[in-house]
Amino acid sequence: MLAVSYEGPNRVTVTRKPDPEIQHPYDAIVRVTRTAICGSDLHLLHGLIADTRVGCTFGHEFCGVVEEVGPGVRTLAPGDRVVVPFNISCGVCFFCQRGLYANCANTNISSDLASGVYGYSHTTGGFEGGQAEYVRVPFADVGPLKIPDDMDDEEVLFLSDIFPTGYQGAEMAGIRGGDTVVVFGAGPVGLFAMTSAWLLGAERVIAVDHLDYRLEFARRYAKVETVNFADSDDIVMDLRDWTDGRGPDCVIDAVGMEAEGSKLQRVLGRMKLQAGATTALTWTIQTVRKGGTVSIVGVYGPPFNLLPIGTAMNKGLTLRMNQCNVRRYMPHLLEHIRKGHVNAKGIITHRLPLTEAPRAYDLFAKKKDDCIKCVLVPHTTH
Repeated sequence: MLAVSYEGPNRVTVTRKPDPEIQHPYDAIVRVTRTAICGSDLHLLHGLIADTRVGCTFGHEFCGVVEEVGPGVRTLAPGDRVVVPFNISCGVCFFCQRGLYANCANTNISSDLASGVYGYSHTTGGFEGGQAEYVRVPFADVGPLKIPDDMDDEEVLFLSDIFPTGYQGAEMAGIRGGDTVVVFGAGPVGLFAMTSAWLLGAERVIAVDHLDYRLEFARRYAKVETVNFADSDDIVMDLRDWTDGRGPDCVIDAVGMEAEGSKLQRVLGRMKLQAGATTALTWTIQTVRKGGTVSIVGVYGPPFNLLPIGTAMNKGLTLRMNQCNVRRYMPHLLEHIRKGHVNAKGIITHRLPLTEAPRAYDLFAKKKDDCIKCVLVPHTTH
């Protein structure tokens, strides 16, 4: 099969690899029909995630058709169309039983950081990813969600990660009716966090980014107010001025470790002296009102960061964070898409064949051609 292969920092290729096989009674093999490049994949591409090994297949956002199932699989059969969460979860451990699928105890036993994740380095189990023609799906009765016959692949593709992640970000923010919410980052996760904030009752939603084309997209897609921090002398004070001098009730960090806005943070992150640039996270803590909530869904590495935790403590903030427990949200968010509340596939700006993955990564990473979201189409679907 063809698959996207990591060949070292800033370099991916499309190469032939052996087709995956059933390794466990609860496995399924899925023929991938759509897969996407996530902002988190760029952290891997740029060499910022530990133990990303040359030759691994990237990709944790995908959907497809079940080709084969192991003898223990009961809920899926060949021919079923499925969308697959990025978390690999056993469904029976202490954490899975509490809906904390991102913290599964059994799919990443070599690390206490997270569950297993498709295509996301050996720190999350070393599983091959979905930017390929086929992928092995462990615990196939637990994660995959069947795609209704009346919905197409692209309508549900982002249930694999970024829609649930944005929704969990808004949920963790504890939004109440009448709240003002600021979302740092107008990329795909940020866009879904904005739309989710409206779903959860926000009265006002403000997007912060430094790229005008992304802010324009956010205004059209998510119907939010926007501010470009590159045009601001002090983005924290400007956001407070926009919110009666107190600051917003809730702030969501949908940026993570590659934030712009501070040369010092960027240099320290690139030198691996901290787990990426914490510029956006610092701004969330400084911006939110006293007694407010900061929700973190942007990805950070495990080492220490230059973070104003003392400010958070003295302001009485609530900080909530986690990788997304995707499976918990999939049925609920599927209905929002089905009823027309959210146009999930509306964020797709570029579709390319899987064979053009290096070009797609270049477009997405360098934000060329007003790129918001790249979807890859394996040639087996043609």
